[in-house]
Amino acid sequence: MFTVRRWWDRYGSQAFIIALALGTALVIRQTQGAVLSELYYWVVRPIQPRPLPEERLANARVQELESRLGELEQQNQSLKELLNYQETEKRSGVVAPIIGRNVDGWWNHIIIGRGQNHGISLDDVVTGPGGLVGRAIQVTPNTSRILLVSDPTSRVGVTVSRSREMGFMVGDDSELAVMEFFEKVPNVKEGDKIVTSRVSQRFPEGIPVGVVQSVDIEKSPAPQAVVKLTVPFEHLEWVVVHPFDRDRTLPE
Repeated sequence: MFTVRRWWDRYGSQAFIIALALGTALVIRQTQGAVLSELYYWVVRPIQPRPLPEERLANARVQELESRLGELEQQNQSLKELLNYQETEKRSGVVAPIIGRNVDGWWNHIIIGRGQNHGISLDDVVTGPGGLVGRAIQVTPNTSRILLVSDPTSRVGVTVSRSREMGFMVGDDSELAVMEFFEKVPNVKEGDKIVTSRVSQRFPEGIPVGVVQSVDIEKSPAPQAVVKLTVPFEHLEWVVVHPFDRDRTLPE
């Protein structure tokens, strides 16, 4: 007993410190540092400035208003660009916002926030920045469904602007479309501009459609060209709807 007491008097404090250090290390390991984090929080909490609830609410409101202002400025810029496009094209039409789009049919249809009450009718032509967007295939009093030219069921009579070679274009569920020529050896090359044809029965003549990306003269049964559509469908927010010429009723 006397020996144990002498050992404790001599090494007890060191043993206590070592045991405390080992215990602390074990706790930290088991809690992955959570204890130290909590300890740090309670140590520094009294010296950290705490914003009043009113201040925090005011800051949140300011951030919300700044976000709303930024969005309105962006929408205003998009609308200005569309109105400038409409003036440049010198075609009358109804400016309409895109209010619906199916992720599974991103390249097929859009829903716009204008309909019969705004003068829109079935088969009206839809354009936007870059050129041809599509045509109205379903119209309600306040909305319209637009079939995009990028849809595989869409057929558009088109012309090579440079050489006047004619054909028809079919969508490919992407920013690309396929043009099939009427001539066996068409005068076409990469970079040629494609516009709607003067013989088209659904669209006015001369609306920009796309640019030739590649040509396959050997394609059977008719030569083909891959066309990149000039309308940025992935970023489209507004369109212009133009009245359809009812005198041209023959199907394409």
